[in-house]
Amino acid sequence: MVVKIACILVFAAVTVIIGIVSSKKVKGVGDFVLGGRNVGPWFSAFAFGTSYFSAVIFVGYAGKFGWNFGVSATWVGLANALIGSCLAWLVLGRRTRVMTKHLNTSTMPEFFEKRYDSKALKLVAAIIIFVFLVPYSASIYKGLSGIFEMAFNIRFEYCIIAMAVLTGIYVILGGYVAAALNDFIQGIVMLGGIAVVVWKVLSGQGGFTAALARLSSQAAETSGGTLNGAFTSFFGPDPAGLLSVMILTSLGTWGLPQMVHKFYSISDEKAIRKGTVISTLFAVVVAGGSYFMGGFGRLYVEADAAGNPVTGFDNIVPTMLSGALSDLMIGVIMVLVLSASMSTLSSLVISSSSTVTLDLIKGFFAPKMSEKKQMWVIRGFCAFFIVLSVVLALDKGSLISNLMAISWGALAGAFLAPFMYGLFSRRVTKAAVWTSFICGVGLVTVNLFVKFMDGTKAGALAMVGTLVIVPLVSLITPKMKKDHVDACFSCYNPTLTKNKKDILNLMALKP
Repeated sequence: MVVKIACILVFAAVTVIIGIVSSKKVKGVGDFVLGGRNVGPWFSAFAFGTSYFSAVIFVGYAGKFGWNFGVSATWVGLANALIGSCLAWLVLGRRTRVMTKHLNTSTMPEFFEKRYDSKALKLVAAIIIFVFLVPYSASIYKGLSGIFEMAFNIRFEYCIIAMAVLTGIYVILGGYVAAALNDFIQGIVMLGGIAVVVWKVLSGQGGFTAALARLSSQAAETSGGTLNGAFTSFFGPDPAGLLSVMILTSLGTWGLPQMVHKFYSISDEKAIRKGTVISTLFAVVVAGGSYFMGGFGRLYVEADAAGNPVTGFDNIVPTMLSGALSDLMIGVIMVLVLSASMSTLSSLVISSSSTVTLDLIKGFFAPKMSEKKQMWVIRGFCAFFIVLSVVLALDKGSLISNLMAISWGALAGAFLAPFMYGLFSRRVTKAAVWTSFICGVGLVTVNLFVKFMDGTKAGALAMVGTLVIVPLVSLITPKMKKDHVDACFSCYNPTLTKNKKDILNLMALKP
């Protein structure tokens, strides 16, 4: 116990020190929200990766979908690396950095306002972000508390409150500057920790071959308990369900404000190329390792009569770790999970508080608010967002995976298509954006109350559906004013970059 506590105290001390030191570098709103748009490739890539993968992935999703799909759940991790990281950087990275600086936007709602010339879109987008980032934040607290209950035998409620206080200290003090530096350190911990966990889980079952052989004897519930070997097959016992998880957790990053935000702050075009490689390799190790490890959960947890884990889905991974790791290693894993979760929490808190302050309060109610007051308001909403998330997380009845599916499905379902198409196509209309907002949020919300399909499938359907709906609606609705669209896309005009090696150096120019 002394070793485990020491690991946590060292981690907490480093985190708080970084917050204090970083606070001296925060001179204004731009520094607090975007790090001055001067964040290098390593920090940006690690910030993207650590914001992507939290206790939700490591505890909730790895446990539940590893149980449902076996080792084929590893495909989810690989999809996260190739689609959620590599393709996201290749497709969105440069264009997001260029156009958002050209339009002088700091948040996604502000982008919708200036790209589509609509204050109403900014208002609604800001409300959607604030409402649906809360359940995601709550799911992270729940993932953290499960691990801490296992390691320290501390009550669920105390774990959540302690993590909220620690996160609040360094985010409120140092903003994005502190978050990026912490993300880099935490990312290194995550890479080493995942490798150790996978090794210990397999060695605890006699090695990879022996573990695979034992898992192959398990019968899949989807076959009425008669099909052995499904959990070691290429696509597992439920390929359709596996595909929906891959879509939700991979395409989702393309439309989540806290993920796209990383492209706003990166320093230059060269950094984007480097960040693509670093972020992809990070995702292969962390996401691939987490889901692969979760695939062996059935060897550590017994199933009840209905085929569900007797511990509940959210406690599969904590149970695996308690049986496979020494006290020292559990201490290291505590730091891993804290690292994964607090980096994501900081990203969520900054995205939500900046959206409410800049897009709602300053955008509609106090347009002449001074920068000093903006800083106070943003920090105040950081604290409010953390408290609200804690209240929701204290509901023990909500599964981690369900909370994440609600958040990702609604946000990415609403924003992915109009944001991505808006970077590339001049033809996207204001009506198409409204349609995407309504369909994305509407499908997930209605399914929450009516429950006509699994939450993961509903979120995946919302994302894919709006990718089809937006271009179709754009074909049959009035075009936007040509002058406005031309002004938005002038940042890509090749005449502006003649004899220049780096287009980003010219983005301070007005169209």
